[in-house]
Amino acid sequence: MDSLMHVLIDTSPFLFRWGHVVFGIAWIGLLYYFNFVQGAYMAAASDEGRVDAFTKLVPRALWWFRWAAMMTFLTGLVLLLFIHRGLSVGIVLGSLMAIVMFLNVWLIIWPNQKVVIASNEAVRDGGTADPNQGSAAATALLASRTNTLLSLPMLYLMISYSHAQGIHLPGELGSLSMWIGVAIIAAVEGNAIWGKLGPIASAKGVIYSSVLLTVVMALVLGFDTHTH
Repeated sequence: MDSLMHVLIDTSPFLFRWGHVVFGIAWIGLLYYFNFVQGAYMAAASDEGRVDAFTKLVPRALWWFRWAAMMTFLTGLVLLLFIHRGLSVGIVLGSLMAIVMFLNVWLIIWPNQKVVIASNEAVRDGGTADPNQGSAAATALLASRTNTLLSLPMLYLMISYSHAQGIHLPGELGSLSMWIGVAIIAAVEGNAIWGKLGPIASAKGVIYSSVLLTVVMALVLGFDTHTH
């Protein structure tokens, strides 16, 4: 029994890291599906097709989406709290982006998508659409596009700095690059809550914007990923 416990303790960091990657693939994969596949279908589908999709397909996809986000968050939290001995600025900023994305899923996208689903269920059953459906869909879309915008820089930061040496000095985590990065993330999320789609309205626009944001975050950090 003692040897089994030692094996579990020794392998737990790897298992949590493995689970974090698996759940993250499911979460981001579904995020891209919603933004690059389903959205285009809904725009071209007939009214009957959209009702059918929102009452049969979308609820199932959103179940996997939101719980993959939850499990990615929980396994990531374990890694941050119990495995990392120190935190690089890159990991802190990447984790902050991921947490913002997780909160967008559960506090903005899912509540508003429930309104859209319920409205389509009412139409399917012979009733009338909820007059709030349009605004709920727009709110969910902006948050979803914002998550897509944040996804590439978040993944870049996680991958680039996951093996970086830990930083223990408070002065490093309070550096100018750290707070510029935080300010950028806050501005992006502020737009998700109170702003407009702007350049991220289209699939191409959000891809280009995400690549640009990745470059900006890399420049803000301003250190070599192989030596820091």
